[in-house]
Amino acid sequence: MPHKHSDPWDKGHLQVSDIHQIYYEQYGKADGKPVVFLHGGPGGCTSPQNTAFFDPNVYRVVLFDQRGAGKSTPAAELRENTSQLLVADIEALRKHCKVERWFMVFGGSWGSTLALLYAQAHPERVQSLVLRGIFTIRKSEMDFSRGPDGVARVFPEHYDNYLNYLPPSARHDPLSAYYKLLTSEDYNTRLEAARVWNRWDLALGGLFLPEGDLLQGKSDVWLLQHSRLEAHYEINGGFIEEGHLLKPENLAKIAHLPCSIVQGRYDVCCPARTAWELHNGLPRSTLHMIPDAGHAASEPGTHRKLVEICDEFAKVDL
Repeated sequence: MPHKHSDPWDKGHLQVSDIHQIYYEQYGKADGKPVVFLHGGPGGCTSPQNTAFFDPNVYRVVLFDQRGAGKSTPAAELRENTSQLLVADIEALRKHCKVERWFMVFGGSWGSTLALLYAQAHPERVQSLVLRGIFTIRKSEMDFSRGPDGVARVFPEHYDNYLNYLPPSARHDPLSAYYKLLTSEDYNTRLEAARVWNRWDLALGGLFLPEGDLLQGKSDVWLLQHSRLEAHYEINGGFIEEGHLLKPENLAKIAHLPCSIVQGRYDVCCPARTAWELHNGLPRSTLHMIPDAGHAASEPGTHRKLVEICDEFAKVDL
C-alpha cells in the first residue's frame, strides 16, 4: 500500500549558483535511511505524492526541484543549467542536509538519467538505486520519441498535431524548430509552442489517455518549464557524450550497487530496450517488467511494484 506522510519537517531554498536557488523538502524520519527523489522531465517537479513509495517510519525522504523547475528559481531558466550542474546540486543538497551517503537514489524517466549520472560520478555516496522508465538520452531514444518512425507510428493523430504546428520548411527537424520557438524573445510565441509541445508529451505518458484536455490544470509557468527545459536538454544531448551512461567503463563504476529497475512494457516515452540494456550491464540489478503499464509512475502495476521494492529495501542494511 502507498505510504502516507505528514507535512515536511524541513523545507527551503538552497542557493547553488549566482542565478539559481533549488527548492527542497524533507519528510519522514529525520534520522532514517536517507533517500533522494529525482523527478522527471527535465522541467518536471516534485510533490508530496512522491513520498508514497517510502515508509515514513524508516526513510528520510529528500525531494527537490531541479534548476528552473517547480518551485526552484528562476523558473524555466536555461542559463547555468546542465547535467553536470544538476549532479553538483545533488551533492550540495547532500552536504546541506548533512547526509554522509544516500541509502537510496530514486529516479524515474529523466530522473533515472540523472540518478545514473550522479551515481557514476559519486559512487561512494550511493548505497542503492531504484530506477523507473529508463532514459539515457541517446540519439536512438530521441529519434524514437521525436522522429517520424517511432512513437509517431503509434500515435499518428497526436504526432501530426505536434508536427503540423510548425511551418513545412521546419518539419524535417522538429526539435530544433521547437527549441527556436521556445527560446523566442516573444512570450506568447514561447507559450503557444509550449502548449503544443506538452500536449504531445502528455499524450505519451501512460497506457491509457485521460479524457478531456491533457493540459487541464497545468499553469503557464509549468508549461514553459517543462517544454523549455526538455528541449534544452534534448537538443544538447543531455550535455553528455552519446551513449555515456551505458558504456561498460561507466557501468563498472556502479556495478557493486544493488539496483532495482521498474519498466512499463508499453512505455513509448522510454522504450523497454534501454532498461534491458542497463539490466544486462549491471550484475546486481533486477529488472521488473510491468506487463500492463506505459510510462507513468502512477500506473497501478508500476506504482505497486515501486512501493514493494522500497519496502523490501527498508528491511535491509547495506
